[in-house]
Amino acid sequence: QVQLVESGGGSVQPGGSLRLSCAASGSIFSIYDMGWYRQAPGKQRELVATISSGGNTNYADSVKGRFTISRDNAKNTVYLQMNSLKPEDTAVYHCNAEISRPRVGPEDYWGQGIQVTVSA
Repeated sequence: QVQLVESGGGSVQPGGSLRLSCAASGSIFSIYDMGWYRQAPGKQRELVATISSGGNTNYADSVKGRFTISRDNAKNTVYLQMNSLKPEDTAVYHCNAEISRPRVGPEDYWGQGIQVTVSA
């Protein structure tokens, strides 16, 4: 089994910062792309940022210049540094990773989600 566990969410004022972490654990052979998605109330889940195993990154236009995704392959962990937060960033943030297990090809895994609230 594989688990993704997020941490670092919470409430912050507009203009503030938060850092999300997501650690993968379990029977892991290799981790490929990792990323963050978010879902606001009444809206569909949307991509926030992704990072490949080689470090190539991709961001939603709405977060470019404010959010930074990174990963520590030795720790099987992906991070999302969120600066200059806006009320419209309020959502449940979900970690995603493409992971292969011994003798099992790559599969998509999701974390349980963590709340980020930006309000005055």
